[in-house]
Amino acid sequence: MSDPTPVVDDLREESEELDRLVAELSREQWALATPAPRWTIAHQIAHLTWTDRSALLALTDEDGFRALVEKALAAPESFVDQGAEEAAQLPPAELLAQWREGRTALDKALREAAPGARFPWYGPPMSAASMATARLMETWAHGQDVADALGAVRAPTDRIRHVAWLGVRTRDFAHGVHGLPAPADDFRVELLSPSGDLWTYGPEDAPQRVTGPALDFCLLVTQRAHRADLALRAVGPDADRWLDIAQAFAGPSGAGREPRNAGGARP
Repeated sequence: MSDPTPVVDDLREESEELDRLVAELSREQWALATPAPRWTIAHQIAHLTWTDRSALLALTDEDGFRALVEKALAAPESFVDQGAEEAAQLPPAELLAQWREGRTALDKALREAAPGARFPWYGPPMSAASMATARLMETWAHGQDVADALGAVRAPTDRIRHVAWLGVRTRDFAHGVHGLPAPADDFRVELLSPSGDLWTYGPEDAPQRVTGPALDFCLLVTQRAHRADLALRAVGPDADRWLDIAQAFAGPSGAGREPRNAGGARP
């Protein structure tokens, strides 16, 4: 993933799709509750605006980003919510304009990043490609929250390959978040893409395996759906445990979604 162009292109398309979903909303619709506790649609877009701005600082102003990290460390439990709350109070047209302006600037900075450069973040430093992947994952996940609030069904695209890749890559991180040792061996992950291709990760002969639709895997690792509602299959106890704790995002694990089907039985 040394060349960030493909994922930056997909990030732009993912952002534009979400933009089309919110651009014509009424003020009342911007205030609709989303599945995230206490967050409206305005909070979701405000959060993306804030994190895009953070990523832009990381790429273009290391001192400015360092100051932002120090502010986060001073209030680790509320920092992200505060950023979303402030921007969510703006008039919808102004918030939308700020989001568009920020993501356009970030797009330019990602494309102009020096090859091989690494940039500071709240965790380990990231390449431009990794930064764009993380931004796409967040844009897609928070876009799902918006769609759910509106009762809209988004047609999945193969842009979620970046989310799936990140979900696989964060397997050991997810164990660490829960205070668990990482599995000793690689897993085999086979996911059916929206276009019908099979995306594969890990050794073909690995005994621990995860299979199913790529969309379901992405919903799981972003905690946008409960495992009981997804058609994912685990073979092996370590793979099974992973599906209960998987997360592709930084920070502590959230409560996730409640199961939709009665009794929470797995399909």
